[in-house]
Amino acid sequence: MKIENLKDWEGRTLAPSPWLLLDQARINAFADCTCDHQFIHIDPQRAASETPFGTTIAHGFLTLSLSVHLESPDLSEIEDLGFVINYGLDKLRFINPVPAGSRVRVQSRLVEARDRGAGRAVIRLDKHMEIEGQEKPAWVAQQLFMLIPQDS
Repeated sequence: MKIENLKDWEGRTLAPSPWLLLDQARINAFADCTCDHQFIHIDPQRAASETPFGTTIAHGFLTLSLSVHLESPDLSEIEDLGFVINYGLDKLRFINPVPAGSRVRVQSRLVEARDRGAGRAVIRLDKHMEIEGQEKPAWVAQQLFMLIPQDS
């Protein structure tokens, strides 16, 4: 598959990403990076006694930031891809908290591929983050990426 042929994938549901463990260490590191030390994220005892979650939960933006890492392996089939630029979000809703110790993965559907000239394309993906063992996703979003070919 080449970037210029991505229109052929419009409407295609891509293979899900691998599962990833969201442990307390990762949540704490994100809290340190973002200065968001709210107890619901970093204090297991307090979260257990003072919240309906029963444990700490991952920051919504931590789970969203992992959507780039948790990309479909199908995108590795793009032969002429040099690099990818995060182009933003059109829609985003955080639906379900992700308890510390959960495994998550991302499921994507390619909605649109727009030619941007010079071999580049902007793709729009409908995505959601699954939480293992739960029916409701952590979030749903429309995410955009610009794909830049090699040798650009």
